[in-house]
Amino acid sequence: MKSKNIWIVIIVIVVIVVGGFAVFHKSPKPTTTGSSTKSTVTAVNNSVVITKTNASDGSYLADPSSNTLYTDGSGTTGVTNCTGSCLSAWPAYQDKGATTGLPAGISTIKRSDNGEIQYTYNGLPLYYFSSDTKGQVTGNGVSGFTVAKPAATPSTTNSSSGSNY
Repeated sequence: MKSKNIWIVIIVIVVIVVGGFAVFHKSPKPTTTGSSTKSTVTAVNNSVVITKTNASDGSYLADPSSNTLYTDGSGTTGVTNCTGSCLSAWPAYQDKGATTGLPAGISTIKRSDNGEIQYTYNGLPLYYFSSDTKGQVTGNGVSGFTVAKPAATPSTTNSSSGSNY
């Protein structure tokens, strides 16, 4: 009888541990069920940019130190419109190393105001917001700048589990 009680206690402990793990480590819900096409965000993680996520902004781009990156809403592909005093609030995300072997979507441009090399994402120059601290997203919508978002790509899935990251 004592052996039976020990097994019951062990089973209860295992159920509690597994249940607690499941509650705190939920797997992401599938983005689709059955066969369908849906736009999903492609996660970006490399030595230049990473994808971060928060509840209010969803997925967004940051540098490898988790500093949020922004684009100028009035920006033109391949052109730096933020110059002079604009740079005090919106410092350029500049490349200090090699400009070759960059990941998809990432390229560089030579700034017309100071000749420095600045990173771009899908052609739009990337900037920091000087009021942000690491991991903050406080500049979205300020002065026409928006948080840089990873590109949405269409995907087809026939699975009802997992995620598209």
